[in-house]
Amino acid sequence: MKEKFASNFVFGKKNYQLMMIGLVVIAIGFILMSGGKSNNPEIFNEEIYSFRRIRLAPALVLLGFGIEIWAILANPNPTKK
Repeated sequence: MKEKFASNFVFGKKNYQLMMIGLVVIAIGFILMSGGKSNNPEIFNEEIYSFRRIRLAPALVLLGFGIEIWAILANPNPTKK
């Protein structure tokens, strides 16, 4: 009584590739956000307000989340006419 089950995955290869790209973009954004601490807590470090930490890194994180949403909503098997 061997039954053949069709392996119907919810996502296709394209979806998983887009998800991985989105995760990499999010990780890069968080890596760019890190750092900027001062060795001496008495001294304020202006580096935490750099363009990279305030503008670029959050934009990359939001872009990564957008790619993730796109990956989830993308049709894995587009119908050909």
